[in-house]
Amino acid sequence: MPKTSTRFVCQNCGNEALKWAGRCNGCGEWNTLVETTVSTTRPAKRRRSGTISSTQPIKFTDVKGKEFVRVKSGIGELDRVLGGGLVPGSVVLLAGEPGIGKSTLLTQLALKVEGSDPSTLYVCGEESPEQIKMRILRLKFTSEVKKSATSEVSGLSFLPTTDVDEVIASAGRPGLLIVDSIQTMATTDLTGMAGSVGQIRECAFRLLNYAKETGTVVFLVGHITKEGVIAGPKILEHLVDTVLYLEGDRRHEFRILRSQKNRFGSVDEVGVFLMNDSGLSEVTNPSDIFLEERQTNVAGSCVAVVMEGTRPMLVEIQALVVPSQLAVPRRVGSGIDLRRLTLLTAVLSKRLKLPLGSYDVFVNVAGGLNLKEPAADLAVCLAVVSSLKNKPVGAKTAVFGEVGLLGEIRQVSFAEKRLREAKKLGYKPLIHSSSLSGYMSVFSRA
Repeated sequence: MPKTSTRFVCQNCGNEALKWAGRCNGCGEWNTLVETTVSTTRPAKRRRSGTISSTQPIKFTDVKGKEFVRVKSGIGELDRVLGGGLVPGSVVLLAGEPGIGKSTLLTQLALKVEGSDPSTLYVCGEESPEQIKMRILRLKFTSEVKKSATSEVSGLSFLPTTDVDEVIASAGRPGLLIVDSIQTMATTDLTGMAGSVGQIRECAFRLLNYAKETGTVVFLVGHITKEGVIAGPKILEHLVDTVLYLEGDRRHEFRILRSQKNRFGSVDEVGVFLMNDSGLSEVTNPSDIFLEERQTNVAGSCVAVVMEGTRPMLVEIQALVVPSQLAVPRRVGSGIDLRRLTLLTAVLSKRLKLPLGSYDVFVNVAGGLNLKEPAADLAVCLAVVSSLKNKPVGAKTAVFGEVGLLGEIRQVSFAEKRLREAKKLGYKPLIHSSSLSGYMSVFSRA
């Protein structure tokens, strides 16, 4: 008969302790230990040394190669991020902030997925089927193509449960299985509540085995913590085949889909979407959208050529430099790392002898994008100097380059791709590391 014992499991890292403590010894977080009852069984008799196992090693030459036939999702930007489409039997984890559009994206996926078996099972652990139907009707009847709702969603079914065993028993073999969300799933074989470390790990493992056995594509919706990481144990990201993040500012309409892990494709691709009344619309040329409302011939604005994955984009960097009323001037950045902004203003003060020590500097990336690559340094510096001297940068001038502590402009990757994208949109001159000698002499006299 199995024996039961009590353990205290950290909900953040999964570390176990024999007694309760205010702080986890594994990750250092406070008030994360939860009492859990663990069932222990007597271990099976160990195999004696020298006996032959029924499982034998397989030689490399004996392994039969299996070619994956990708299924088109019907959403081009999603296929781009996944590496060309959905791989049968794969498990994809989609994470993002609340209200960013995760359920909307998967609802559109359920309506548009193609292939020989377009049937979709939507496991709704957070919403009721009635609520999802209302969202589907809203997405359909606010779109440009208003077809019959019944004909297009005939292959879509709902399963309102939070029991992962019921999901596996009732699912059958659909072409696509959507679980919204993994944090609401639980199994009666464990005593922890839904969302605990043990439940998330076990439910994800069972859904993974189900996907491999049936060839069903499984999408798991994941919550994120206030630190921006996926809630639950790290092993969840190790178990799944693909980890996707849907990013963006809920106050803006742009959404960026990134791949953090992809066993069947590259992690360098990104998808760009536009949130509107009809859901998430694909953006095939993001540069036109980001620069659509730009005001030309205004001091403090500069166009930067940045890379999102392997896709070049043109975005507007805005700066506002005003006299400070404080003893320590402020440095405020939106869409740019504040430490990077502080570093760049220090370089401008030291190398160009600009009196930024008595000015507040505000920098914003238009459109709600978050820029992390150093290629936007030059655009930030030009926008700041333009606002300080009240002299606009050329309306059709685009720049890219990393600014070093010595004041030098360093080369960045994918320079040719950036140049082609800027030239295609009619931007000239293009200022980068190899073309700065003449421009800096003009800029110094400004």
